[in-house]
Amino acid sequence: MLSYLHYLMTTMTYALKQLSLYLLLLGGFGLALSSPLSRAGTVVHTTIDSQALQAPYPLTVYIPDQDPTQESPYPVIYLLHGSFGSENDWLANGNLKSTADRLMASGKIPPALIVMPGSQSWWLNGHNESAENAFFEDLIPYIEASYPTARTRAGRFVAGLSAGGYGATRFALKHPELFGAAAALSPATYVPLPPKNSSAHRHPAFLDADERFDEQLWQRSNYPALWDDYIAKNITVPFYINSGDHDEFNIAHHATALFTKLRDLQPDAAELRIVDGAHDWQVWEQTLPEVLIFLLTQHQ
Repeated sequence: MLSYLHYLMTTMTYALKQLSLYLLLLGGFGLALSSPLSRAGTVVHTTIDSQALQAPYPLTVYIPDQDPTQESPYPVIYLLHGSFGSENDWLANGNLKSTADRLMASGKIPPALIVMPGSQSWWLNGHNESAENAFFEDLIPYIEASYPTARTRAGRFVAGLSAGGYGATRFALKHPELFGAAAALSPATYVPLPPKNSSAHRHPAFLDADERFDEQLWQRSNYPALWDDYIAKNITVPFYINSGDHDEFNIAHHATALFTKLRDLQPDAAELRIVDGAHDWQVWEQTLPEVLIFLLTQHQ
């Protein structure tokens, strides 16, 4: 009899422990469902008509799940891909959505629209398409007419990797009145010319009618040609610049040169990070959180 009672007590104790554990897990699951950390933005893939391109203009847009207000519309980041890339690169390779979800849910950055356009150029009016005109004449007006975004430079930012870093640098220096900050990740801002292993030498943006690399187009498009006009406008664009220390295109050197030029002009509005890595997505994915925080801190 005693052994049977002991058996019953042991069985009941085990059942109570299991029930308590189940209730605890259920409560935690419910908490997770209601937690702000479970929030997730929406990704939209679309195309728009582009007069500059005379072709559809592809883009991917990250839309946060927190609603904007009339007093606080979304700041917007234009995030550019690299050479021979696409509007899907930052999602497929850079973990953009999960990073943005996490940073917004934790309050490290405000809810922001992130626009990832596609380009067949190096973000300039090259030999193959008028990518620069399309960006300013078609894309920005479309975004600001279609989404509740800030329409002032304080809420508009541009960033990109490699050729996209080249483009972001050009856009910010050429139009400082439009951008509150810029970020250039492993920027292909080679001075005076790209190295022979750079894809610029085989990219249709820079190939003339004879399939030769157009050195003059490079020289008049790269940031040194924009420098005097940037100074004359007297509008400071804070810059974040980085590179992997083992970048096979020696971009750490060129990124440092760009940073040094900016630091001499605007010592409190230029940041440089040389990180462990090569010219690859490991560097860009790992530094993306710092990039988003840098840009959107300028907005705050």
